[in-house]
Amino acid sequence: MRTSYHEELDSILDSLVHMAELVEVAIKDASESLLTADLGRAESVITNDAELDRMHEEMEYKCLSILALQAPVAGELRTIVSAIRVVFELARMGDLAAHVAKIARLRYPERAVPEEFEASFREMADIAIEIIDQARVSLAQRDAKGAERLAEIDSRMDVLRRDQFTRMLAEDSTISIEGAVDVALLGRYFERFADHAVAVGRRVIYIITGEVPEGEDWPNA
Repeated sequence: MRTSYHEELDSILDSLVHMAELVEVAIKDASESLLTADLGRAESVITNDAELDRMHEEMEYKCLSILALQAPVAGELRTIVSAIRVVFELARMGDLAAHVAKIARLRYPERAVPEEFEASFREMADIAIEIIDQARVSLAQRDAKGAERLAEIDSRMDVLRRDQFTRMLAEDSTISIEGAVDVALLGRYFERFADHAVAVGRRVIYIITGEVPEGEDWPNA
């Protein structure tokens, strides 16, 4: 019985890794749809978000069932409680990718990103892909050191976000009201995407060490 129980715990963590893979695909496709006005990719991200929501519900139910039936303790309890949180963070990341795709769809056949902000959002997209990939690998390898890198990656996203606001509010800015709204929303979506990845990293560290990193470098999503 205990062997089966530990196999179930391993299965939950494996499912989280698979969910992270799906989130990585979602943000890649959402970013590309945004930057290239690819309606097909945008629709795919929006449609596939339902699968991430289904996984969220299924995983949460499974974790709560284990809590009720197995009464886990110590490291096992940390794993289950953290898994409930991680699956929530990943689902929110999927939602944010869908939000990006919806803006791309709304502005089609035009590109939603004003030309002068294209390089900035291209960099944001690269950072988003990097941070979910790092979160996935850290989770798969139970790597606390790798999870610690997530806060540093997130700081680069924050710098880009601040720079976008500085440019939009500059006296010589020529951005339209519609463009400014899109940039503000999209920048927020990418920023929050990174914050949720950092929250995943916090839980990976907690599973391994029993301690949750705190401080301004570790935002709560």
